[in-house]
Amino acid sequence: MFAQGRVDNTEAVRHDFVFQGPLMSTPDRPLSPHLQIYRPQLTSVLSITHRATGVFLSFGAVALVYWLVAVAGGEESYLRMQAVLASFPGRLLLFAWTFSFFYHLCNGIRHLCWDAGLGFELSVVYVTGWAVVVVAATLTIATWVAAVAL
Repeated sequence: MFAQGRVDNTEAVRHDFVFQGPLMSTPDRPLSPHLQIYRPQLTSVLSITHRATGVFLSFGAVALVYWLVAVAGGEESYLRMQAVLASFPGRLLLFAWTFSFFYHLCNGIRHLCWDAGLGFELSVVYVTGWAVVVVAATLTIATWVAAVAL
């Protein structure tokens, strides 16, 4: 019952308690608000996209390391990796990683402004949200135009 001068009351905790009140007696009602009820808002979509681009960028980091290993592995492994990246699926992934990078960067700057207490008015949240999408798309296209021109 006592452990090093403290009361050990873990035996007194009931783990079999289940609420059987009138609110829980209608099994056809959802337990909490469901995604089917709410229309997605810009803020929630941008938040989910920020997280998804972060995860996608981590896969891009693995691909970058694989490319660096191929470069260090010699001409044959480098040419094989370049062929993969030059294919249509490879270019599509590179384009998606480029957009993910710029989106995550722009939205991260937006979050830094929020950390400083700036931009919490609803109108500013929506304007900066759309600005993040437009700037990320513009930077992605500009990067690819410059890369193709080289």
